[in-house]
Amino acid sequence: MSKACCQSGNSVMLLACSGGSNVGQLANQAAVELTQEGFGKMFCLAGIGGRLSGFVQSAKDVANLVVIDGCPVGCAKAILDQAEITPSSYIVLTDNPGIEKNKDFDLKRDDVEQVKSAVKGLPLAEGKPASTGAGGGCSCA
Repeated sequence: MSKACCQSGNSVMLLACSGGSNVGQLANQAAVELTQEGFGKMFCLAGIGGRLSGFVQSAKDVANLVVIDGCPVGCAKAILDQAEITPSSYIVLTDNPGIEKNKDFDLKRDDVEQVKSAVKGLPLAEGKPASTGAGGGCSCA
């Protein structure tokens, strides 16, 4: 991903669980496809978990931070809590759209579409300007 992920005009940052279950992988796949479709930009949750300053600051500064967790364990949300970052929208796939967690990595197209639809239906913050991050740039790669 290029530095453009943090520049003005890209006001929706997508952070997805990519855990070891179908719902973790569905969260990840939906974030990839939503990025490809121009809904937002997928960002590196591991960079925030590693407390890399550019990643943390970019997540704090973005207009809309959408977090997609696969299950109620809430790993993505826990990473943000540790970094003192509050998402503008949060979804748990076992709750909404209600996909059952299992170890089947043969993702179903209908499930991916359900997740994308649920994410697109989340409320987004209004009026918070997009930021270019600390010092006018960030570490998005």
